[in-house]
Amino acid sequence: MTTAADAEQLLREVGLRVTRPRVAVLTAVHAHPHADTESLISAARTDLPEVSHQAVYDSLHTLTDAGLVRRIQPNGSVARYESRVGDNHHHLVCRTCGSITDVDCAVGPAPCLTPAHDHGYVIDEAEVIYWGLCSACAP
Repeated sequence: MTTAADAEQLLREVGLRVTRPRVAVLTAVHAHPHADTESLISAARTDLPEVSHQAVYDSLHTLTDAGLVRRIQPNGSVARYESRVGDNHHHLVCRTCGSITDVDCAVGPAPCLTPAHDHGYVIDEAEVIYWGLCSACAP
């Protein structure tokens, strides 16, 4: 997705009302993968200078509930948002600089969705985070 028109189309496809804050926030998430809320507020304000903090928070909540955005929160980090949804991918997180990188499941379509015992849960998603040092931070 690269334009406001693309964002409007995505909103319509999931039955959401098209609003200027939602378009600005969705566009910002697509342009800045794994960004935190403050970064997304700044990015949204480049397209919509008057957008409030609350409108961005509300939009992020609505977009996440609609499945257009995924919220992740690695241990010790603030919430971050990404537009890659619906494929059960995982993340690499650098312990030093905090950079986050997407990584596909290691084997098959989604092997980590089958735990040793499901305890009666109907599982539809798994979250795996690999921790280490990125190439820029590694000795």
